[in-house]
Amino acid sequence: MDLNGKKILLGVTGGIAAYKSCELLRLLQKKGAQVRVAMTEEATRFVAPLTFASLSKCPVYLKDGAVEARPFQHIDFPRWADLYLVVPCTANAIGKFAYGLADDPVSLCFMSCTCPRLLAPAMNVAMYNSPAVKRNIETLRSFENTYVLESPAGELACGEVGSGRLLEPADIVSFIEGGSLPFASASAPATPSPRGAAPKTPAAPLASDALPEQDPSLPGHGRRVLITAGRTEEAIDPVRYISNRSSGKTAVALASVFLANGYSIEVVAGPMEAQFPGGATVHRVRSACEMHQAVMERLSGADALVHCAAVADYRPKDPAQSKIKDSRSQLVLELVPNPNILRDSVAAKKPSQVVVGFALETDHFEEHAQEKLRKSGADALLLNAPVAKDSGFGFDNVNYALVTPGEKVPEMQMGSKVELSETIVDFVNRKLEERHG
Repeated sequence: MDLNGKKILLGVTGGIAAYKSCELLRLLQKKGAQVRVAMTEEATRFVAPLTFASLSKCPVYLKDGAVEARPFQHIDFPRWADLYLVVPCTANAIGKFAYGLADDPVSLCFMSCTCPRLLAPAMNVAMYNSPAVKRNIETLRSFENTYVLESPAGELACGEVGSGRLLEPADIVSFIEGGSLPFASASAPATPSPRGAAPKTPAAPLASDALPEQDPSLPGHGRRVLITAGRTEEAIDPVRYISNRSSGKTAVALASVFLANGYSIEVVAGPMEAQFPGGATVHRVRSACEMHQAVMERLSGADALVHCAAVADYRPKDPAQSKIKDSRSQLVLELVPNPNILRDSVAAKKPSQVVVGFALETDHFEEHAQEKLRKSGADALLLNAPVAKDSGFGFDNVNYALVTPGEKVPEMQMGSKVELSETIVDFVNRKLEERHG
């Protein structure tokens, strides 16, 4: 079937494979489909709802709701959809669906859904082969317009090898496009199964061990990006520090878009509130010096480096070893400069690598951004200004422009942090293609 213009509801349940649903969402969008997302509470522990809300540009249906949520999402979302995908579908979700239990957004949508439903199981091999799961899967396959994909064998997240892997997102898309589902032809509605007879379940594509982890046609396939994220905290004493207001939301959006483009993601993250998608490898640091060391140790293995972290420019020269007592007398702190991680990484990078920095400015935007770009030697700078209402720190929108050497600074535009990330990823894709051919 042609996915262009189709409306797809994506249900995400709580398994480690949930991060692959980000890639699936992007692949569906690239085919022209509109995608909305419903998540179980357990799924939000693996991928932040903000990631899916940003990628889909629609509020996620969550158990606790959202500011933009309507009271009847469990009816409205399935009624809106042409297809309901549950990826990944855990053993718990399969059991709920089979027995008619509905106590979370994903199971509520399954219960009220009248369009075709496609489930992609993902779990440990012992669970997948258990009699209860096998019985529940067969029960679901007897439901009208319900299709359960096979789970191929391979290495699982726990390190064991066997069936239970999530089918790769590209293979799920290929299955949908293959025409086996009832809505493959817009002029031919689904034919109801005879009472008591199980509808034929089309054979799901089986991923062999030779299949790549990601779609090889994606621009980032086989490439690795290193991202700095969050803020740094510079100790004054054991309980006080110098820092800033960065939430880490921009870095999370960046990681999600890079993942959707097929990149392997490694993050050096200072303290932050936002949560990264499960496909990212995250190294936690606290101070600017720790971040500098972590970046320089990992730089050589990256194809691209994006400096998204808000790094403190200075740190106290001599942090107190015990808490400074409150005497209400004047306190003088002697500060020393922190290492410039952007400049040092540019100085150490190979010609084939791409480095993008960030410039957060509150005035004289173009002048300051061009000066920072010139001094750093980076391939580009993302100029952003958190001064507009309801934008910047902690918000989903930001005022930004991509600044490149030798070109006029473009007019800044207000957009989502995902749109900002797409601008950076598109630039990195182009530069790597130029340098690698």
